Amino acid sequence: MELLAKFFDLIVHLDKYLDLLIQNYGPWTYLLLFGIIFCETGLVVTPFLPGDSLLFAAGAFAARGSLKAGILFLILGLAAVAGDTVNYWIGHYVGPKVFHREKTRFLKKEYLDRTHHFYEKYGGETIIIARFIPIIRTFAPFVAGIGRMTYGKFIAYNVIGGIGWVAIFVFGGYFFGNIPLVRRNFSLVILVIILISLMPGIIEFVRQRRQQGEDAKNR
Repeated sequence: MELLAKFFDLIVHLDKYLDLLIQNYGPWTYLLLFGIIFCETGLVVTPFLPGDSLLFAAGAFAARGSLKAGILFLILGLAAVAGDTVNYWIGHYVGPKVFHREKTRFLKKEYLDRTHHFYEKYGGETIIIARFIPIIRTFAPFVAGIGRMTYGKFIAYNVIGGIGWVAIFVFGGYFFGNIPLVRRNFSLVILVIILISLMPGIIEFVRQRRQQGEDAKNR
């Protein structure tokens, strides 16, 4: 419970922690941010890492002069594309075994199933759409690898989605993060970003449960 409380505090006060990171590590902050975004998108066991909110916060600090927006865009765009690529190949080689198990030590089967439903509904465009949905974002390339989506098709969606995702949130933070109202209520803005990001996944989850209930009644 204490660990969860600390994680929540980190997310809510992301601006304060990022400020400390920049003060303590200077230019190395870019490498640390690269690592976080890469792990959040590339390692299927770390879907809890901040994505949207971290990109927005980094963009806001770039507007203050603490970071460079152009460098952030290039480095984090590369992290997003590279992360999804690694995740795809992990899914390609080890995913089929994991997907057909009811229980796994590090993965929640329900997350895999939920992402699979997204693919059934949106097809390959899931790679782009999922960029803006926490958890689904982490599992989408993994499931693409399991489904044997051709790498040529995957990388096209990956690049478009990754660059678009990073650009929207980094430059969104850059242009709006230092508006006085936003800066005074930065924690609230971060929570709103997280809530908006989660809404499509929540809506899809509720829709699936409702459909399952209706199917059960009709049997």
